[in-house]
Amino acid sequence: MPHVLPIDTPTLGDRGYLVHDGRVAFVVDPQRDIDRVLDLAAAEGVTITHVFETHVHNDYVTGGLALARRTGAAYHVGADDPVAFDRVPVRDGDEVGVGERMRVRVRHTPGHTFTHLAYVLIADGADVAVFTGGSLLYGSVGRPDLLGPEHTGTLAHQQYTSARRLAAELPGAAAVYPTHGFGSFCAATQSGAAASTIGREQRTNPVLTTPEREFVDELLAGLDAWPAYYAHMAPANTAGPLEPDLSPPQHADPAQLRRRLTAGEWVVDLRHRVAFAAGHVAGTLNFGLDGGLATYLGWLIPWGTPVTLLGDTPEQVAEAQRELVRIGIDRPAAHATGAPADWSGGGRLATYPRATFADLAQVRHHRPVAVLDVRRNLEHAEAHIADAVHVPLHELLHRLGEVPAGEVWVHCATGYRASVAASVLAAAGHRVVAVDDEFPNAAKAGLHTVPAGA
Repeated sequence: MPHVLPIDTPTLGDRGYLVHDGRVAFVVDPQRDIDRVLDLAAAEGVTITHVFETHVHNDYVTGGLALARRTGAAYHVGADDPVAFDRVPVRDGDEVGVGERMRVRVRHTPGHTFTHLAYVLIADGADVAVFTGGSLLYGSVGRPDLLGPEHTGTLAHQQYTSARRLAAELPGAAAVYPTHGFGSFCAATQSGAAASTIGREQRTNPVLTTPEREFVDELLAGLDAWPAYYAHMAPANTAGPLEPDLSPPQHADPAQLRRRLTAGEWVVDLRHRVAFAAGHVAGTLNFGLDGGLATYLGWLIPWGTPVTLLGDTPEQVAEAQRELVRIGIDRPAAHATGAPADWSGGGRLATYPRATFADLAQVRHHRPVAVLDVRRNLEHAEAHIADAVHVPLHELLHRLGEVPAGEVWVHCATGYRASVAASVLAAAGHRVVAVDDEFPNAAKAGLHTVPAGA
C-alpha cells in the first residue's frame, strides 16, 4: 500500500495529500505555500512526479502550478476547466501511471463544481483509495452553492449522484481522502472524523443513506453565507498563481502607521484578544492568530486594501503572511513588531473592557444594555439572546448604522469574532464591551434566550 500523508491547513479547514511508494510521489490539491510539500517530500526521500487538482478551488489559492513548475512534475487539471496555463488535461476514465506500482484513475464527480474530478488510487491492481476533493466528504459533501443560486439546485442533485457513483464503484475498504470538511466553508456541514472509508460513509453519510429529495432539501436548508474572498479565488486559480513571496515586508515606524491609518488602510494587530483589549493603537483591527485570521480578514476587508501587520515577534508576522497568501493577499504593505507602546510612538493606547455572559446578566439587572450578536444567520436562528441586535460579522462594515448608540456589548459563539467586531466598532468610535465567553453560558447565566422556532 502506498503511503498517503495529509498536509493539513487547519485555519482554512482544508487538507492536501502527498502519496508515494517510497521512490516517486504525487500530490493532490496543494496549498499555495508549497515549501511544506517540498519539505515533506524531502523528508520522505521521494521525487514528486505528478500533481493533481480535483477542481478550481473557491476557498484558497492553489499551489499546484507553482509546485509543478518547481519540481518538473506533470500538472493534471480537468480538461474542461478554462485555465490560462499549460497543463496535462484529464477527464473521466483517464488513467495516469505514477512510478511502477501506482496508477490514478480519473472520475468526473460534479456537484461542488460542474467540472469536479475525483482520483482513484490503484496500487498493485486494486482500488485502495479515492481523493474526493469537494465531492464526498466525511459525513457530508462539498457545498453546491458557490457558483451562484441559479446553479445550486442542479449541483445539489449532482452531488448526490456523484457520491453514489463513487460508493457503487469502489470497495468498502477503499480509504476516502477529501480536501474539504475540516472546518472549510466549502463543506456543507462539518465532521469530527479524521479518517474514513467507502464502507463507513455508506453507513453514516446522509448522501448515501437518505433518499435524494430529502437529502437535497436538508442540504440546501443547512447552507449559510460563505466568505466574500471566495469570489476572488477561482479567477486567481484559473489564471495560474505563481509561488508566493514570503520574505518580510518593510518595517513601519509609528509615523508611517499613523499615515496608513489616516489613509484608511488596514493595520491589523495579530495579538490575542485579551492583549488587544488591554491596550492597542487606536484604529487598528484585531485578527488574532489564534483563530480564523485569513478567513475573517479576507471576508471583511474591501479587496485590495493595503494591510499592515503588527505582532509581538517576527514569527507572528511570518505566520500571518503565510495565512494570507493562501487566500491571495500576497504582500503586506508593511509590518512592525514589539509592543503597542512601540507602535504608538509614546501616544496613549486605546482599551476596551472584556466580560462574560454572567457579567452581562448582572449589568442588565441594573440598567438597560445594548447587545450585538455577530454570529451567522443559522447560528442566530438556532438560539439567541432576546432583544439582541443581530448583524453577522461579515456584514458589520456595511451595517454600522444599525449598531445602537452608546455602550454596546458584542458577542459571538466563543469570543474570537466578538473581538474582531469590537475592534471594528471601537475604530468607528463606538463604546464597546467584548463578551469573551461561550454562547451556551448565556442561558446558564440567566439571560433570556430564544430557541429555534420560537
